[in-house]
Amino acid sequence: MIDWEIVRETLPAFWDGLQITLLLLLVSTVSGLVLSVPLAVARASHRRWLSLPVFLYTYVFRGTPLLVQLFVIYYGLPQFEAVRASSLWPFLRDPWFCAWLAFTLNTTAYTTEIFAGAIRTAPRGEIEAARALGLSPWQVFRDVFWPGAWRRALPQYGNEVVQMMHATALASTVTIVEILRIARDVYTNYLVIPESFGIAAVFYLGLTIALTLSFRALERHYLKHLDPAASTRREPAGTQRPIHA
Repeated sequence: MIDWEIVRETLPAFWDGLQITLLLLLVSTVSGLVLSVPLAVARASHRRWLSLPVFLYTYVFRGTPLLVQLFVIYYGLPQFEAVRASSLWPFLRDPWFCAWLAFTLNTTAYTTEIFAGAIRTAPRGEIEAARALGLSPWQVFRDVFWPGAWRRALPQYGNEVVQMMHATALASTVTIVEILRIARDVYTNYLVIPESFGIAAVFYLGLTIALTLSFRALERHYLKHLDPAASTRREPAGTQRPIHA
């Protein structure tokens, strides 16, 4: 049975942990989104000197666990005297900065490949038509190229954001007090599972549902022109326009 008195006492702490989780997710995904756009353009480029460095970066960060990346940044870098003597040390000894850096580098790698794939599948006819209208390269990218790539990448990007929300639980390993860390503290104090990790699971499930529904709404907004039902929808019986010979 669930001890609702424990739930009532610890719920404010879980609420505080939820806010930390959302803040960490927000700053990481926004930073990753901003960085991934130019990197995706370089990754999709036919020029090897542009695409190869980005490929190596995404290969490394997609090919290694996020927890390992977080530990290397938080526990590994301080082992070097040069790092401790550098101007970066005040930042690298801060768990918040290290978590933000690890999460941002990781999600940027995945988002870059998502957007690069969307860029590669851009219809050449749209770009050629925009150029024929005399648009500058920047106008072509801003008004034609990128909006189309964003629409094509949106479903996969939504999945990436949900995965990053789940990954924020790893921040508890570097002393950040988010949802999972609160659950561990509750378990340590009360030795109960449903009231600690069970409540944490409810919070994570709620966030997953909210993010999924939000991105589905965005998909309906941006992809409504691709809805086949919209173009084949028939008028009710008796309201069809008569066909004149």
